[in-house]
Amino acid sequence: GNPLLDISAVVDDAFLTKYDIKLNNAILAEEKHLPMYDELASKSNVEYIAGGATQNSIRVAQWMLQTPGATSYMGCIGKDKFGEEMKKNAQAAGVTAHYYEDETAPTGTCAVCVVGGERSLIANLSAANCYKSEHLKRPENWALVEKAKYIYIAGFFLTVSPDSIQLVAEHAAANNKVFLMNLSAPFICEFFRDAQEKVLPYADYIFGNETEAKIFAKVRGWETENIEEIALKISQLPLASGKQKRIAVITQGADPVVVAEDGKVKTFPVILLPKEKLVDTNGAGDAFVGGFLSQLVLGKGIEDCVRAGCYAANVIIQRPGCTYPEKPDFN
Repeated sequence: GNPLLDISAVVDDAFLTKYDIKLNNAILAEEKHLPMYDELASKSNVEYIAGGATQNSIRVAQWMLQTPGATSYMGCIGKDKFGEEMKKNAQAAGVTAHYYEDETAPTGTCAVCVVGGERSLIANLSAANCYKSEHLKRPENWALVEKAKYIYIAGFFLTVSPDSIQLVAEHAAANNKVFLMNLSAPFICEFFRDAQEKVLPYADYIFGNETEAKIFAKVRGWETENIEEIALKISQLPLASGKQKRIAVITQGADPVVVAEDGKVKTFPVILLPKEKLVDTNGAGDAFVGGFLSQLVLGKGIEDCVRAGCYAANVIIQRPGCTYPEKPDFN
């Protein structure tokens, strides 16, 4: 995935307008956004949190499992203080991280602009964008792939190293392993369709939220905005050889989680949170996947996986960024 240091701060509508930012969106930084990082960093309420979608999910899965070294992670950081911060953070989370360290680019950052508890993400990938499949192929790193039984990659990584994703996806299919992907953002579904199309046949599970699902459907000319119909269609997309079936899992904020499997759709209610307890929604979707994964790897059924996902997301939105208490209170 793309390891990014979140620079998170509460801002106002004027700040969003100034930098042309929409709430509840995730985009890549353009020239016009670059001054924003220093402006955020100068705010008194700023926080630095190790982030990046895949890394968030893996950290949450590790936290839920409470088994040392149950998870591993790869991505690219710079040789700088943010990179050191990232390494410390991964270690503290109990994740085995094998970072590729780039000499030339700084560690990637993500501006997290919070207004009324809702978040907008603007990622400046920098070093994260420099990941190479050569790193993945090194014996000590490929050993992690071979050891893994479940492999998760967020769709964001499609913009960085689709060949790395392909290597891992094909390995999973050939070795009867579970491979999971996330739609990740409307822009991925819209502008990286070809790369996404190539890897989706390998995905046993596809996660996304309602906005991403609608864009995914629109790009494919499916004449529907009905989330249950879209989830069903996603679950029925073609599979690569060696893959038996696919499960699509679509979250809808405070509305029920939609799961499509074997031609049927089920919905599961989320844990509702009073507005005054909401701190920020940054990392909620990543945390949902992390919770879901924590039960999936234990062989639990869909219902328990979704329940754990909802539990983890509920914990995360009551705290700044993708952070959590020392121990989970899930049973």
